[in-house]
Amino acid sequence: MKFLKRLIVTLIVLGLLGYFVGMPYMKEHTKKHSPEETTTFAKNNMDLSVTYSRPAKKGRVIFGELVPYNVDWRTGANEPTTFTTASTIQVMGKGLPAGTYSLWTKPGAAQWDVIFNKEVPDWGVTILSGGKETTRNPEADVVTVTVPSETLAQVVEKFTIAFEGSETAQMVLSWDTTQIRVPLNN
Repeated sequence: MKFLKRLIVTLIVLGLLGYFVGMPYMKEHTKKHSPEETTTFAKNNMDLSVTYSRPAKKGRVIFGELVPYNVDWRTGANEPTTFTTASTIQVMGKGLPAGTYSLWTKPGAAQWDVIFNKEVPDWGVTILSGGKETTRNPEADVVTVTVPSETLAQVVEKFTIAFEGSETAQMVLSWDTTQIRVPLNN
């Protein structure tokens, strides 16, 4: 009986250490390889920001291999990418209320699903799956749109999210030789 109690206490202590020491260490260490960045758009009564981590290509085939087709992707590295809007906007005609959302994608060879989800999980993937399974809760999806993918002539080494436009905004995601554009307006 004493052995079982000690085993349970030891497992609890190890679990707490892993959560309170291991997770912060892992988050800090991985940001050295995939640094965090925030990009903003503040025009035409829209105030938008995206915070994401920027993994590098490093000679790898990205879409269809490192990031499989037709599978949820946390859209960057480390924690899930977050998208914040200060007011209600339209994403391809679908209303997205003011707030902060996790931004998920499901890349395909010819088109991508772009998903705005009201939950922002701690890490975005399950540790036990080795990063292959996301923690996205589909029941918390607020807006999902499908956009075509473009092939770029030049390689984009680091995953990049940027805003383009003046009257309306386009959120542009680029990496390797693939790019998508998500139209946003108010």
